[in-house]
Amino acid sequence: MSQQVQQAPAGQHSHAHPRPPQPAQQVMPPPQPDPVMQARIDADFKPVDIAVGGPSTAFAFCNTHKVEKCKQCNVDFTALNRVSKILVTNPTLRCPPPPTVVQQKLSQAVTNMKDEGNNLYKLNKTREALSKYNMAASIAVQRPAWESATILREELSTVVSNRSAALLELGDYLGALVDAETVISVRRQWPKGHFRKAKALVALGHIEEAKDAISLGLQFEPNNIILPQELSGYMLELDKQLASRNQPNTREKSVAITSS
Repeated sequence: MSQQVQQAPAGQHSHAHPRPPQPAQQVMPPPQPDPVMQARIDADFKPVDIAVGGPSTAFAFCNTHKVEKCKQCNVDFTALNRVSKILVTNPTLRCPPPPTVVQQKLSQAVTNMKDEGNNLYKLNKTREALSKYNMAASIAVQRPAWESATILREELSTVVSNRSAALLELGDYLGALVDAETVISVRRQWPKGHFRKAKALVALGHIEEAKDAISLGLQFEPNNIILPQELSGYMLELDKQLASRNQPNTREKSVAITSS
């Protein structure tokens, strides 16, 4: 019997060679922190006793009283929990986006609520307008912490300024003053906040302080024509009020001198 032997084609082997050993991958050591920066972090680090809970156990609370803002323990996790909520409700958002990314829906909601308040205010429905301004302010402060603070300042200051006018119209002069001070603290170089403060101070009987507020407001936005004119016109009104208020005192002094 003859046996047929199959030969491998030229250039090929009929048997397998063992694979050459792969070189071991080098593991890079983790980068070492900058010693100066690490020293600053360690110096400012203060351990905080917290409790976690809520959906996905992603929210922080005061461990003693189980609240997110605790005056007794001097902790406030409101901003942290707001960011955590956004990340939990958006599972595809692996990390905060850059500050140039703005939530247009949030801005639109603030604008719509503010415009509704403005329309109600023009119709002399001041209390209903106040409710809209409150809602607009509540929406404005929900902006994520990683977005530009400029947007928050502009939206919140405009809404609170309008709310100050509504409170003044309703006779809550102190509330109007508090809102005006809030506007100034958020957006100091906006003359409108100083104008709101002056109006509230006049209603409270503090005309001299109102003049100081107007003078400070006139220092900002020199290229703006409308607001400085409005402030200057109001300053003239304050001067007239002071003159009329001081006139009886002048008459009393002249009478006293004549009689003596």
